[in-house]
Amino acid sequence: MLKSGIKWMFIILGAMIGAGYASGRELWQFFGEESGLAIIIFTVLFIISSYIVMKIGYEEKTEHFLPILQKLVGKKIATYYDVIIIFYLFTTTVIMLAGGGSTGELFHIPYTLGILFISAILVIVFIWNIKGLVSLNYILIPILVVGLTVTLLFFISNGHSILSFRDWNKQSNWPSSFTFTALNVLSLIAVIGAIGKEIKNKGEAWIASIGSGLILGGVSFIYNEVLIEVSSELVLYDIPLFAIIKDFPYSAIILMSILLWLAVVSTAASGLFGLTARIREYIKLPLWLTALLLLVIIVPLTKLGFSFLIAVLYPIFAVLNLYLLVAIMVYPIANRYKWE
Repeated sequence: MLKSGIKWMFIILGAMIGAGYASGRELWQFFGEESGLAIIIFTVLFIISSYIVMKIGYEEKTEHFLPILQKLVGKKIATYYDVIIIFYLFTTTVIMLAGGGSTGELFHIPYTLGILFISAILVIVFIWNIKGLVSLNYILIPILVVGLTVTLLFFISNGHSILSFRDWNKQSNWPSSFTFTALNVLSLIAVIGAIGKEIKNKGEAWIASIGSGLILGGVSFIYNEVLIEVSSELVLYDIPLFAIIKDFPYSAIILMSILLWLAVVSTAASGLFGLTARIREYIKLPLWLTALLLLVIIVPLTKLGFSFLIAVLYPIFAVLNLYLLVAIMVYPIANRYKWE
């Protein structure tokens, strides 16, 4: 149970920690000053949401996310959210690939070539179906979490303080916890919907939801506080993380660029997996071939750029999915006689 729970935890974290998150762009978009309480609320909401969604996936033995949506909001509204999640997964994959192209340019790799290289990796991973995704996240997620945390703690150890959370009278940004959770709920439902039939018991769901929530919450809090320290310089950087490591040794900058690239691969794989799992209900092709056909459509759209896509699309998705977040929160109450 523990091993499987950790496996699903890595799957969830792989969907959450993408280039938008690892670069700091996504966190700064929703949090910033006076957000310590907001991140704590987000952590609690995320743990609860993860468990509820995983429990539904386990009970319904899902192969994609539509049955979970139908349980949460009913068949009629689920039809609308089905379209929203498909569009979200599609655009998220575009964003991740665009981020990968931008990261590759730091190593003088042409933007388009970098995107095509990541696309090739994704197709190869999907040859092994869900086992390929699990293996990928087993390797990438520990490297991402440890690398990012060490970098942030190193910045703090160089004389920078994180004091904003200590003033409880200045936590006005707490409502952002709901929009940030709502945004991440989309990826959560998509990836869990694709693995529901593989979950063996509710204990695995508890381990995965609590583990992923605590890791995300802890890293998010530290990351946000560090971003506040360099807030005056963020306007100069397309990727906020580079404002943090600007005075680091050049080797550290190279390492963090590689970590950003790994985050791109991880989240692009999770998003594309959720998308292909849904589409395969209509297109009876191998997973890798479905992914390849989707990438043929996705790659040209990466020309829109990484920062533009995050700044415009993420807030829209967050607001649209507040209703879905509420539906998840009230699900145990509405089904209290069936809830165990």
